[in-house]
Amino acid sequence: MNPSALIIDDEPDILELLTMTLSGMSIDCVTAENLEQAEQALKQHHFDLCLTDMRLPDGNGLDFVKVLQQDYPDLPVAVITAHGSVDLAVQALKLGAFDFVSKPLKIRVLRDLVATALKLSSSTDDKPQRKERRSRQILLGETDVIRALRGKISKLARSQAPVYISGESGTGKELVARLIHELGGRVDRNFVPVNCGAIPNELVESEFFGHKKGSFTGAISDKVGLFEAAQGGTLFLDEVADLPLMMQVKLLRAIQEKSIRPVGGNEELGVDVRVLSATHKNLADCVRQGTFREDLFYRLNVIEIGVPPLRKRLADVSLLAENILSKLLQKNGQDEAKLSQDALDALQKYSFPGNVRELENIIERALTWADNSVISSGDLMLPDNVASSTNEKETEPSLERNEGVSSEAVSQSETADLEGRLEEQERQLITQALEATRWNKTAAAKKLGITFRALRYKLKKLNLE
Repeated sequence: MNPSALIIDDEPDILELLTMTLSGMSIDCVTAENLEQAEQALKQHHFDLCLTDMRLPDGNGLDFVKVLQQDYPDLPVAVITAHGSVDLAVQALKLGAFDFVSKPLKIRVLRDLVATALKLSSSTDDKPQRKERRSRQILLGETDVIRALRGKISKLARSQAPVYISGESGTGKELVARLIHELGGRVDRNFVPVNCGAIPNELVESEFFGHKKGSFTGAISDKVGLFEAAQGGTLFLDEVADLPLMMQVKLLRAIQEKSIRPVGGNEELGVDVRVLSATHKNLADCVRQGTFREDLFYRLNVIEIGVPPLRKRLADVSLLAENILSKLLQKNGQDEAKLSQDALDALQKYSFPGNVRELENIIERALTWADNSVISSGDLMLPDNVASSTNEKETEPSLERNEGVSSEAVSQSETADLEGRLEEQERQLITQALEATRWNKTAAAKKLGITFRALRYKLKKLNLE
């Protein structure tokens, strides 16, 4: 049985073009010239997709999107906008529209949109319990803030709207982006994460759009860019605030036109990619400071979702810590180990300026230094200066908006300094033990009171081999 689509437009030429295109994709079409006819069709038929113009004789598409969200929440609806009406399109996405397509219609863009919408429509019957279980396995936690976050992610996964993920460093923003991808209609295609701050300025355009052989010195062959690698899937721009202004202009155009041109290329390539972005910085402040384009900010920030810091969900710490420990044991092929109750109590009282990433580092370090299979609070080596300050932290905002230096930046600096000092202390202790035993690793491990395997792990991590 063919999927069916409801097409609403008062222009006969547009109706004909849409019907011909969708019929060519083996989709049965029902057309309507106004909202009254559309509402009647909805009562008589089941649809897998709806396409509606924004301006209709008896109303507008935005109001219709609201009605569909309320009465037919599982029906993907895409709006057709006039060329240049980006503001209206963004408004429609915020109201729950699946996606939008601009006039004059591009057949390739339309086909990509419809194909993705049909995948999403068919996935609504794909065992919601299985998706909920998958969501809880990826984004661990049972606190109210995490439950609410998982609910938002499930809703956003059904849209193609660009999502801006905000939150402090180490909170798991990439995890959230990956979950949005895995619960959506693009799950069978690539999820491509990129750290925008890690790409040299002179190579950023080539990395995003690819290049042709000989287009510049060192271009010894054609290169596929990140947009092409994510074709049909999701491109996650982490630390997007670090993109140079020159690249921000080209990124905006690629998102709006859904096409790119490789460096040295003569032809535009169509791309069908959902863009998710994140940064630990305050992107609105970056706009005010002139380091981030306002038009790109509004294009990426159609919907914002915040990831809470770990200090706002301390009740999840035990669950996270035990999960991290289990994964480390499996990864290292080690015997069973567990966290003692006093260790769990100590973690519950710690404020975690480095968030979940810091918790991972703490558990990994403790597993290495523990004398036996039970990790005690002493093995955690929690710093005194930021422990036991949960109540004070709760009264502070998670992100400082108007200060020159945020408390988040100070916390990250403290965490980085702490990790550096601890690593240096470990390096000195291990070096002294090795020198005292004439570099006999077995004897050195015994002298340090750790296992031979733990010593080998530390030697590799600290580059002492």
